[in-house]
Amino acid sequence: MDQMINSEKKKFNQMKFKENLSLMLMLMPYVLLFSIFIALPVAVAITLSLTSFNVIQTPNPIGLLNFINIFTQDEVFLKYVLPNTLMYAIIIGPGGYILAFILAWMIAQIQKGPRTIIALAIYSPSMVGGVFISVVWRTLFSGDESGYINALLMSWDMIDRPIQFLQSPEYLMNIVIIVALWSSMGVGFLAMLAGILNGNEELYEAAYIEGIRNKFQEVMYVTVPMMKPQMLFGAVMSIVGTFTNGYIGVALSGSNPTPQNAAQLITNHIDDFGFIRYEMGYAAALSVVLLIMIWVFSKVAYRLFAERD
Repeated sequence: MDQMINSEKKKFNQMKFKENLSLMLMLMPYVLLFSIFIALPVAVAITLSLTSFNVIQTPNPIGLLNFINIFTQDEVFLKYVLPNTLMYAIIIGPGGYILAFILAWMIAQIQKGPRTIIALAIYSPSMVGGVFISVVWRTLFSGDESGYINALLMSWDMIDRPIQFLQSPEYLMNIVIIVALWSSMGVGFLAMLAGILNGNEELYEAAYIEGIRNKFQEVMYVTVPMMKPQMLFGAVMSIVGTFTNGYIGVALSGSNPTPQNAAQLITNHIDDFGFIRYEMGYAAALSVVLLIMIWVFSKVAYRLFAERD
């Protein structure tokens, strides 16, 4: 009897081992890619942030000095970069997110053919944003008579000389925000559109039976709760895109730092120290600060949209 029990236990353990082995093999590609492209770079960045490293010489450990300097000695970061980044994130993050949801909901109300064309037109700027910024927006806001905005204002006698829109601190950040909103309809927008289109029609019918009387109530009490996973995905993508989308100001102004740091964001500050000044240790510390900011805002998004048991 004991021998039979031991034999069954052995078979069970072998079966369990095979299941665990197959599970590990299936997870191995994800673990490998995650380790190479996410975990390892983050670990390297954190390690370099604790050093003084100029790319050529061996990194010199200096502890938390880089972080102390960021918040006590870096006047550009405290006076321009941090306020610009927070303002940009607060406007572009929620603004682009709400705009993406509104556009997705409106497009979902029309027929399939026009819906596909309009969705592609709205999504395309997020794919070719750099090209459009270089060609279209710089031409629109060019600081001479060839710029369409300047030409239009001069033809209406509203100005007597061209305005340097892309070199003026008075205008640059506002233009960056406009362009960022225009190009913010990325995969989050597509996820919301898919969530709305694949909604359960029976829920809408039941809601109207229960007393919903208009489209606004339908959106607030049915659509948004029904597509919380898509809303969460869109929120996280919006947060990451907002904090890492610093190329717009540099592309428009043609310089890093931007003129008088008017549109200088934390990603531009990282590029400035890392690839222009070659202070890689300090740039790594700035990237860790950026990572923490993204993590904090992502936790807020999870609080708002994550499913609760």
